Parts: sequence; C-alpha cells; structure tokens
Amino acid sequence: MKRKKIIIILIFFIFLLVFRYVLVKPAFNYLAGYLSKSDQVKSNILVVEGWLPEYDLEMAYNEYIKNGYDYVVTTGLKYSSEYYLLYMNGYLIFYSGDKVKSLDNSEHHLIEVNAYSELGGRHSAHFNFYVNNLKVADFYAEKRKQLYPVSWVGSLNDIDSLMVQFNNDNIGSFGDVNLYVKEIIIDHKIKIPFQNNSVYDIGALAHRKRVINNFTSYAELAKDRLLSMGIASSRIISIPCNKVKINRTLTSALAFRDWLKTANIDVKGINIMSMGTHARRTWMTYNKILEEKYNIGIISLPDYGIGQSRNRKHLKTLREAVAIVYYWFILLPY
Repeated sequence: MKRKKIIIILIFFIFLLVFRYVLVKPAFNYLAGYLSKSDQVKSNILVVEGWLPEYDLEMAYNEYIKNGYDYVVTTGLKYSSEYYLLYMNGYLIFYSGDKVKSLDNSEHHLIEVNAYSELGGRHSAHFNFYVNNLKVADFYAEKRKQLYPVSWVGSLNDIDSLMVQFNNDNIGSFGDVNLYVKEIIIDHKIKIPFQNNSVYDIGALAHRKRVINNFTSYAELAKDRLLSMGIASSRIISIPCNKVKINRTLTSALAFRDWLKTANIDVKGINIMSMGTHARRTWMTYNKILEEKYNIGIISLPDYGIGQSRNRKHLKTLREAVAIVYYWFILLPY
C-alpha cells in the first residue's frame, strides 16, 4: 500500500513537471514572442513612448541616428511623481535662488534631503551631499521615504547650489539600484522641490547629458533625455496628454492623431518604439486610431526585467494578452 502511494505521488509530480515545462513554458514563450514581435517599416517619423527606461531611450537615439528620421515624436501622460528618479550615476543640482533669502540669516542651519532607495540592505543607493561644490555629508538611503539631515554653518546668502550625487548605480539579478529624491528642506521652513528647481547631470558635472527638470509630462521628460543625447531640438516634438488611470496607450494615440491632423508634415511612414510585450497593443492601437491611413511599423525594445521572477514575467505576459483582447473587442471599436 505504501509503495502504491509513493508511485502515485511520483506520477503526480511528473505530471506537474510535464505540465510546466512541456506545456506552460512553451505556451508563455510563444505568447511573449507574439506580443513583443517587431515589424519595422520604411518611415520618416519615429514615435517613442515617454515612459521607456533609459536603456531603451538610448536605443531610440541609435535608431534615429541609424535610419535618419526627419522627426522623433515623444508621447506620454502628465507627470505627477513627487520623487525624481536618478537612474544612473550623476548629480542632481538644486539652485536655491531667492528662496533662502527670506530666512533668518544665522550661522547654523539644518539642511535635509527627502529621499529613498529602490533597494535596501547592501544594495541601497549611496549619495554624497554638496554645498557649493563642497562635500559635507554622505548617506546610504533606505527603502522607506525619509529625511537625511546635514548641519551646515555659514550664511545662506552664500549658497549657490546644493547637490545630491548618486554614485553607486548598479544592476543585476538583485534588481536595479536607483535613488529617488523629492526635495531639499532648509531649517524646516523652505522646501525646494526638484521640479523647476534642479538639473540632472548624468555622469560628470556639466556633462553633455544634462536634463533640465522643468518638464510636466513623460513626453517632455523623454524629449529632454533625447536632447541630452544629442538630437537637435528642431527634430524632436513632444505630445503630452492628460493623466488617466486606464487606457493610457489609447490616450497617447489619440493625442498623436490630433497632432498629426494639424502638423504640416509629409508622412512617409511611422515607426513606433515600445517595450517588450506591450509593443503589440501599442501597434494595434495606433493602426486603429489612425484608421490605417499610414504605413505603421513597431519596434519592440528589450524588457530586461532585472530582478523579476519567472512568475512575474509570466504575469506581465498574461496581463498584456488580456489587455490586447480588451482593446481589440471592447475599447477600440467605439
């Protein structure tokens, strides 16, 4: 009897292994390949979705250089994040301007950095803090949002800049080391948010890769990053759209369609850059919205999914499969 139970258990586990690796895994691989397939066309307009990560934006830049597009169009929703993402080593430089002159000009001051790390433990983001190019403190940021205090002696009128240097960017199976910064607070009275008060020098100070943080949408953010890579401003057009919780791809496509109606551009073809399994839905949406008036291609960029488990990747694939069915049968025939 005991031997029979053991045989049944072994058969059950063999069935699970066969089901997972012979049936489920190939099915997900096929589905992921279908959803992320590229189909590039000859075109003079390159559309780049503004939410793409930095490594994909670099590929967008290379695509622009390689194939000589007339225009790069960035799309994306209104930007609403409280914290600024430092995704590569570099300097987030805050300019205090006249903001500190209204404070009591004593000699002792408390300066606090509102920040957090994407990862914790030995993979926490590290940053140095500078006042007027002078390093005054350094921290390992924690995953929870908090203030990092610095005591500083001197006149506030003498401060030209406050800098956060992120200097241990790394990526691997453990995830992606990133730093998020919201604002700098002086003496509990003055808050200097990153938005409209800072620039991000990627790599070295005064480097050619400088992002000016005066954007209000992901479309403008992607434009700024592509500008910092060297694309001429006359070649990049950003098309922001209203922030929505659902149907974001559709909202971006509609904004692009409305812009195209008024743009005085001879469209020879459109290639759209998206990421991974999201590419198929993006391609389908633009074809539907533009009523197949143009030759439209899709370029699916890598979704490295650093630190993601196999189950999470499968979940993303399944979510995109459900979303494309929803778009095709319910949303787009309106």
